[in-house]
Amino acid sequence: MKSLCGNNLETPFVTAIGQTTAKNTYTEWQTDNLASANAQNKQVEGADLANESRQPTVRVGNYTQIMTKVVGTSTTDRAVHNAGRGDEHAYQLARAGQELKRDIEARFTGNFAAIPGDGAVVARETAGALAWLRSNAHRGDGGANPVMSGGDNGSGYPTTAATAGKARLYTEALLKEVLGDIWVSGGQPNMVITSLKLKQTAAAFPGLASNRRDTGDQKARIIAGADIYVSDVGEVQFVPDRFCDNSSALVIDPEYWSVATLDPIQKRSLATTGLADRDALYTEIALRCHNEATSGVLADLSAA
Repeated sequence: MKSLCGNNLETPFVTAIGQTTAKNTYTEWQTDNLASANAQNKQVEGADLANESRQPTVRVGNYTQIMTKVVGTSTTDRAVHNAGRGDEHAYQLARAGQELKRDIEARFTGNFAAIPGDGAVVARETAGALAWLRSNAHRGDGGANPVMSGGDNGSGYPTTAATAGKARLYTEALLKEVLGDIWVSGGQPNMVITSLKLKQTAAAFPGLASNRRDTGDQKARIIAGADIYVSDVGEVQFVPDRFCDNSSALVIDPEYWSVATLDPIQKRSLATTGLADRDALYTEIALRCHNEATSGVLADLSAA
């Protein structure tokens, strides 16, 4: 399926993750984990086999969020020939479509809890990525993880966003720690999404620097302004995102995230108001985190 947002420079998170379908305004799925490896897995030949206890799956979900953009264009603007473009209404609709995709990126990468809404006054809200991450969340002093509606077992949906802690410098040591934790949890992190300021800080990380690269050790290098970082668990791409906050590094395995679409982006004609044409662009979507332990976050960061 074609990505919801085609410009990966504007919307790197949404472009990188998968696409799926939501069947209801509260979209649910189940997560599970493999049992720990057992090097003493052995049986006597001919032995009777007893059933094993299996770890139960965890049922989680998120609410869909309706996002809109409304364009109204006067009959005069549609009749005249504006410099550099034709139909003003069509131009404004195209711009609104780009803005809607940026809104989605900002929501999905943010620290926002899910809100059920009441169908009358309070709108439904979908939880952003930073409100899902608990297992591999590295926070400053006083910081607290998001809270799930189902309690400590991680079931349900994020009811409370993460709480900010004391700021600390973004360092390579912190990055290595969260990458290692994600890998041990079963993830394969390959993207670190941050604001431009934090990406510029990462570009100066000294650990796997030029002295090794110059000796021809291609397994230990930082290249292209830290666009590609070769970590102990594989190559990781540093990606700037215009819509990320300046204090968080979102470290993800994109395979375990997806956009769940209940209603795709489309145009709906609105009632004409006097001498003006009006159209709305709208969509209804949710963010799915298929297993939060396969990603992580460095929170409460400050740039160098």
